[in-house]
Amino acid sequence: MIELTDHPRGTVLPVRARPGARKNAILGEHAGALRIAVTTKPEAGKANVAIQDVLAKFLGFKASQIDLLTGQTSREKRFLIVGETADEVRGRLEVLLKAKD
Repeated sequence: MIELTDHPRGTVLPVRARPGARKNAILGEHAGALRIAVTTKPEAGKANVAIQDVLAKFLGFKASQIDLLTGQTSREKRFLIVGETADEVRGRLEVLLKAKD
């Protein structure tokens, strides 16, 4: 289960990044984090922007609602989904991960 946490501005979503992949994709869950692959190399924050775009696309949020909180240079990241409750984010994650199976 992905460990979402409340934040005064929304919900924090932990992400395990896999930059330099063959395609952009949601890979599933691992150790409480959402696993995401992006084709972009981890150079000058470009992979972080790509992950933000993948989250927006697959979860149905606006890219402007997704902010990187921690993990700028790490595979382990925390993104803030602004203005959304943990229940809303969890619901969208469940639909996404069930469709993947």
